[in-house]
Amino acid sequence: MASISQSLEQKLQQRLSPQQIQGIKLLELPTLQLEQRVKQEIEENPVLEEEEHETDPDETGLTLEDYIRNEENASSYKLKVNNASKDDEQRSPTLSQGLSLQDFLLEQLSYHHLSDREMTIARFVIGTLDDDGYLRRPTASIADDLAFTQGLEVTDEEIDRVIGIIQTLDPAGIGARDLGECLVIQLRALRNQSPAVKLAITILTDYYDAFVKKHYERMIRRLGVTEEQFRAALDEIMRLNPKPTNGYTDESSAASPNIIPDFILDYNNGAFDLQLASRNVPDLRINSSYLRMAEKAMNSGKPTEADKEALQFIRQKIESAKWFISAIKQRQETLMKTMRAILHFQQEYFIDGDESKLRPMILKDIADATGFDISTISRVVNSKYIQTHFGIFQLKYFFSEGLPTDSGEEVSTREIKRILAEAIAHEDKRDPLTDEALMDTLTAKGYKIARRTVAKYREMLGIAASRLRKEL
Repeated sequence: MASISQSLEQKLQQRLSPQQIQGIKLLELPTLQLEQRVKQEIEENPVLEEEEHETDPDETGLTLEDYIRNEENASSYKLKVNNASKDDEQRSPTLSQGLSLQDFLLEQLSYHHLSDREMTIARFVIGTLDDDGYLRRPTASIADDLAFTQGLEVTDEEIDRVIGIIQTLDPAGIGARDLGECLVIQLRALRNQSPAVKLAITILTDYYDAFVKKHYERMIRRLGVTEEQFRAALDEIMRLNPKPTNGYTDESSAASPNIIPDFILDYNNGAFDLQLASRNVPDLRINSSYLRMAEKAMNSGKPTEADKEALQFIRQKIESAKWFISAIKQRQETLMKTMRAILHFQQEYFIDGDESKLRPMILKDIADATGFDISTISRVVNSKYIQTHFGIFQLKYFFSEGLPTDSGEEVSTREIKRILAEAIAHEDKRDPLTDEALMDTLTAKGYKIARRTVAKYREMLGIAASRLRKEL
């Protein structure tokens, strides 16, 4: 029979309190979301309110010592005085909603005199188009969904016929199943069916795989055309739009948010002026009426049960308000200290925005300079922007790894990418530079780099391999 025994054991564990977790979340928020978070806290906590004017000196003499001790510093988290009134608040103009792409397509279909059955199929097909305007689902899958969702039994031929009608609508190329079909639809929609357009259609329909792989010489031989004729057909293809919905504006694009900078950096007379862009984040304070209510409940001789409950409620809300004000203050101080460290590290760059002056910098460099943990720096940098006299940049932009040179110095990998982009931009398109040739170019400039690293940076720049960059 197993015996039962007791033992005493000590364990050391590190756990984050709910307040610490919420403080971390506040640190991650960009300015626009912080404004919304502050407004939400004001709505949920009746003790917390915006400070719209200076507090009456008589009100600061209340004697609830546990809560009033730091009351005079409650709004000190504002690191810049805000003298703007609410009347000065800038508001975005109201944008009228236009016709959505789906409604635009259905409106065009109304002129084709389709039957109710065909219109049901058309509405379903239009509803399955992706954001680029392509129809990625097979006909059989559409037929199954129509049977299950609409109770409509249709054949593949009926669906293909409706899809063919949709492909005649504007914008040209809508409803295509792949890129090749999209380009062919656009070419056939052109009024001027010149020899170059007809040759382009032949290339995309009969030699699409070879066209994608840029086997131009082989295609010229098989088509029996001259290089000039082939180049004219390529010019027609290059004018087409691979994404039919590009440039089409509907209500979804009108609702896309603007970038709100979190920092504003000015440079005048050789001096930097760094500020937090927290103009719309209100000053906060604890409502003095609740302090008086708490004081009255504490000083009452025989508090009733209702008084005890009210006092407990007020205590909880006051503690929550004081923690929130403190967390906001801590957030602003952490952001400013981190941004000052970045500014000091990249001081030469921030003078004129010359990308070549960006020094290699990683999160650990700023963590060492500020004394914060790397995870804290990562949260500060995430989704934050700074407005400078030469543009608005995401804080992540200033971070890059270093690469040693022959002289023993380190250069930012962004400088390597710039050299690669310039070399590829000025290459002979008939004989593009291979990754090995690009490696030799960088080696000649004193940068030690492997071919596979060149390929990695080229892919990060969104530049295709040499074979796919070849032109006639």
